Amino acid sequence: MLLFAKNPQVSFTNNRAEQDLRMSKVKQKVSGCFRTEIYALAYCRISSYLQTMANRGYNPLIAVQMALAGELEFAGGE
Repeated sequence: MLLFAKNPQVSFTNNRAEQDLRMSKVKQKVSGCFRTEIYALAYCRISSYLQTMANRGYNPLIAVQMALAGELEFAGGE
């Protein structure tokens, strides 16, 4: 329950999770809905990748170039 007290690398708030969800809620609010499930899944997958790379310190344009070149970085075991 108080993992942040034992491990200093764990954040004591869920602010980062809320920020990660904010853009998808804005997209849904502006457009009203996703037209098909395929597009919703594609949006979630792309935005998740870009957010993960941004959290790791990558420029979004570099992250897109890496994805298109097949140079995906996976943090196995995290």
